[in-house]
Amino acid sequence: VGDWIKVAEVRKLMKENGIQTTPGCTTVELNGELHEFIADDDSHPRKAEIYGKLDEINRHLRIAGYVPNVSSELHDLDSEGKECALTYHSEKLAIAFALLVMPQRRPIRLAKNLRVCVDCHNFTKVFSGVYNRLVIVRDRTRFHHFEGGQCSCNDYW
Repeated sequence: VGDWIKVAEVRKLMKENGIQTTPGCTTVELNGELHEFIADDDSHPRKAEIYGKLDEINRHLRIAGYVPNVSSELHDLDSEGKECALTYHSEKLAIAFALLVMPQRRPIRLAKNLRVCVDCHNFTKVFSGVYNRLVIVRDRTRFHHFEGGQCSCNDYW
């Protein structure tokens, strides 16, 4: 709700008590090998290609009407900072990687350890329509089948 003072207090208490949150990560399988991504990941050997492809995807999706949902970013940043933080979520990095390495006819299958955020859900819907790709995401709650700009959950997850 934007009470950043309370957020700071909770984070301080968590740190003092040794409580850590699980970072969001997304995996994609290619030829029997799992590729794992976290937000702002720079550990992948093809990171330059992945980030370049993701920038290209973002340009195409914006032309198609995609607008980042900054309410998904839960840090004390201005709107531009939140939009920048959302740009490199793990799902988006995994999709960019998959687009680089997988043939067009093959579905993109992702596994997410947390619930997919609203912005990544919207991003993936638009991506599936613009790039004409089936994207299947298994998050902590359910499977999402994105195809033709729609999701099987009908935006209720």
